[in-house]
Amino acid sequence: MVTSPELDRSAILRESAAAVRHLARICFKTGPPTHTGVELEWTVHDAADPARPVTPTWLRAALGRHSPVTLDVTSSAEPLRHGGTVTLEPGGQLEISTPPRSSTAALIEATEADIAQVTDLLAAAGLILGRSGIDPHRRPRPVVETPRYRAMRGAFDRRGPAGRTMMYSTAGLQICLDAGEPDQVSARWAAAHAVGPPLLAAFASATRHAGRRTGWASARMAAWLAIDPSRTRPVWTAANAHEDPRNTWARYVLAAPLLCLRRHGPDWAAPPGVTFADWLDGALPHPPTTDDLDYHVSTLFPPVRPRGYLELRYLDAQPGRDWRLPLAVLSALFADPGTVRDAYTIAAAVAHRWSAAARHGLADAALAAAASALLDLALTRLPLLDLPTDIHDDIARGVRRRLTAAERGDR
Repeated sequence: MVTSPELDRSAILRESAAAVRHLARICFKTGPPTHTGVELEWTVHDAADPARPVTPTWLRAALGRHSPVTLDVTSSAEPLRHGGTVTLEPGGQLEISTPPRSSTAALIEATEADIAQVTDLLAAAGLILGRSGIDPHRRPRPVVETPRYRAMRGAFDRRGPAGRTMMYSTAGLQICLDAGEPDQVSARWAAAHAVGPPLLAAFASATRHAGRRTGWASARMAAWLAIDPSRTRPVWTAANAHEDPRNTWARYVLAAPLLCLRRHGPDWAAPPGVTFADWLDGALPHPPTTDDLDYHVSTLFPPVRPRGYLELRYLDAQPGRDWRLPLAVLSALFADPGTVRDAYTIAAAVAHRWSAAARHGLADAALAAAASALLDLALTRLPLLDLPTDIHDDIARGVRRRLTAAERGDR
């Protein structure tokens, strides 16, 4: 934060080594991999006319005391009954973030209850949740305006229209997994990236945007990949596969340009091209703090982001209750070290094919083969999640449907 001490009391950073140490402490917290979380986003639509714009006033009235403060500064922003919090993305996309649970079954039960509560609130106002990873009906338009969002828009506009598409039209599904014990972190980090392209292909749901076919299986991921490679490209690659993830991540963070600078007032624009490493070297009038570094991390959007846990950000929003399918698949693939190794082995050859997965989905033969093998492996490990019989059977049927699609090479 380029500001006076009264705005921020966190430790001042004067050298890159201190920043690297801070990132290692907060971004890769180790321990038994027992918790899973989920963050779900949806576009929001008029139930009678899904192409009609949804206004901030309409959303505020629907969400009431659960409205985030970005929508209503007077809101108490109360959590939902089972602990989920509601936030809104710049285009009015609604997000529910759940507390992590040590049981996949408990996570599903609590999340379904919170989704039902939000669905009822929206229905009473004539609104419904979308069913795909990008708005199929409307062109990008701002709904929620904050200094951060204005600064983001300005920075992304310098590169073209993809930033506005991402900000105002996309909806994703994020699965959050523990980083694991110290001797497991590298394997889980590599596998989380490697399975990304085939699972993106298997669960792609974003083919139509603003009333037309896009030519992409996941136009949502296409937008993310186009906005700014320095903050959206994958952190792990085959080239750095044997490097300590903490070092790889620190280098990525420090080399990324600043997206915004928090200040008093509405203008948070950052000087173009100034990286966090430049800030440490004195490029701005005041030195950065650890709080500034944490905030900078929140403006980086790679497919897998370490936030103390591993945040897998590459999945499209799913229709209805299908969000449970990729949650169960990933939970099963990361249930034990042996399965993590097997998943990585299956996916390693296509781990770099992010753009192909977004463009072609399961029509890409190599990605379809990897997706098929991963889904089959997940089915064999599904009993490890100890799900209630009805949930297990319903999810297994859904995964088998995706497995059949992968075997056929469906787009």
